[in-house]
Amino acid sequence: MRGDGDGFLASPDGTRQWGLFGAAGLLLRAPAPGGGAVVLMQHRAPWSHQGGTWALPGGARDSHETSESAAVREAYEEAGIAPDAVRVRGSRVTATAPSGWIYTTVVADIAEPVATTANMESAELAWVPEAQVDARPLHPGFAAAWPLLRARAAHIGLDDRPEATELAAALPRTLDLADRGFLWLHTADCGGRSVRIAESPESNGESSADVLYLTLSQILS
Repeated sequence: MRGDGDGFLASPDGTRQWGLFGAAGLLLRAPAPGGGAVVLMQHRAPWSHQGGTWALPGGARDSHETSESAAVREAYEEAGIAPDAVRVRGSRVTATAPSGWIYTTVVADIAEPVATTANMESAELAWVPEAQVDARPLHPGFAAAWPLLRARAAHIGLDDRPEATELAAALPRTLDLADRGFLWLHTADCGGRSVRIAESPESNGESSADVLYLTLSQILS
């Protein structure tokens, strides 16, 4: 039922967390000119918890929702982002409480930094270059999670690749490399690591400081 997750869950230590079934937020990236990425950020309304700080659109998860569907819904309600434009790439649990409450950050892409529409929970919405995210006064919870969520830039050349058309249609995008973190993969050579396509997963072990080997299926997954 819509809204049945709204409410505070109390932990044995006396703290309270918003979301009876946990909560979720959406880290949404879009391509920036030159190959980098911009992140959709919300300047929280002054009346809200930690008002005046910057974080991600998000909120309580309802009983029938997955973390992914809750995060996408919250981005629609708080920023006007159309759900069918969002491509989910991965997720991380970025906060927990003794009550069993968890906060999940869902990582996703959108084809371009679209116009946004703020609701009353936002003082402002902005597409912020990834390298400048932590220059803003961040919500403490998001500040603690940001090192886990930020993506390293990497580029791949498509010249003479038999899969060039297929790759060009899939890029740029966020790649979830599990315990190796997130990668923002694009085709413009503007710094960052270089990606080369390997024939098998075993080739990944040959990655150096400057070159990362990935299989085609990893890139297109």
